[in-house]
Amino acid sequence: MMAVSSSRSSLMWVVHITVFILVVMWTVPTAGLFISSIRDKDQLSVSGWWTALSVSEQRLVARSEHPDKQVFSSDGRYEIRGNILEHQDSSITKFGSSSLRPDEFDVGVVAQLKGGKTLQVLENGDYIYSSPEQWKGKRGKRIFYTANIPPRFTLDNYREVLTSEGLAKSFINSLAVTIPATIIPILMAAFAAYALAWMKFPGRALIIAAVVGLLVVPLQMSLIPLLKTYNLIGEFFGVGSKGYIGIWLAHTGFGLPLAIYLLRNYIAGLPGEIIESARVDGANDFEIFSKIILPLSFPALASFAIFQFLWVWNDLLIAMVFLGNNEEQLVLTGRLRELLGSRGGNWEILTASAFVTIIIPLCVFFGLQRYLVRGLLSGSVK
Repeated sequence: MMAVSSSRSSLMWVVHITVFILVVMWTVPTAGLFISSIRDKDQLSVSGWWTALSVSEQRLVARSEHPDKQVFSSDGRYEIRGNILEHQDSSITKFGSSSLRPDEFDVGVVAQLKGGKTLQVLENGDYIYSSPEQWKGKRGKRIFYTANIPPRFTLDNYREVLTSEGLAKSFINSLAVTIPATIIPILMAAFAAYALAWMKFPGRALIIAAVVGLLVVPLQMSLIPLLKTYNLIGEFFGVGSKGYIGIWLAHTGFGLPLAIYLLRNYIAGLPGEIIESARVDGANDFEIFSKIILPLSFPALASFAIFQFLWVWNDLLIAMVFLGNNEEQLVLTGRLRELLGSRGGNWEILTASAFVTIIIPLCVFFGLQRYLVRGLLSGSVK
């Protein structure tokens, strides 16, 4: 007994450590993504999220004031004065007048430049650009400097994403695609799972084997034949190839094998005495299914609903194939892809967009997560 108790204790420690490692592996990248989404874009481009609370060193460039603002000093030189720091909580450590040597001089030093010009930059960003001759030109001179910038957080990244044109319409389009594409396969799979679990008919075993085999069919391999078939049917009935019906049917077809597999195993594990008692009382199959099976199968239904909702909400490939780039039907993932493309794939937009897309999936997950483990375990172990 002592040996059995010791082995169980060791196994529990292994399970706890494994779960802890998995939680850390998922939590750390998510936390890093969130921290990056609220950081200043200049700091994000030069340092990782783990340095968000430390001072960052950045090499920047600014222009002096316009030559029209020059003054004639008492020592007979023309001077341009100003401050090059955008934020007064920063401090300058080095400066230079050339992109090849941006940190050539220490702060406070009067740098001797070509043509008798001088440049002095102080730690607080104040500078004096001096010349023996009058300054000419249409804009100020470039000043390169290295600055220590304290941690800076902002919600500008989210404002830029949320205020982008067409985002609200795309958000509604994603809901219009995701909700039916989640409900339809659940209803169809529930009927099929009950039939495969408790109704006897020829070929039932072959259908179950076919469902299991369809679980390993890659989406990419079947997408083109499915699209061609849908286009042929659409031409026959005079229906366009781009629309919500096509994407609903596509997601239903790709989600049905997993849904039938999970629900069939769960329903088959329900006590047979309940179903037999209902039959003795005169209930038909539809009454048994609607009044007994569905209420008892809610954990399995919720488990699949979570997976299907997350899959459809985050989908881009099927949405682009069946809906295209039509502004009126563009989903949220497609809209954010275009936003990233127009901005050159800036990191601050990417990180903020990631959290915008997971708002609804998080609400669905936390609303149904208590049924997730129970439904998966009951539906996958037989």
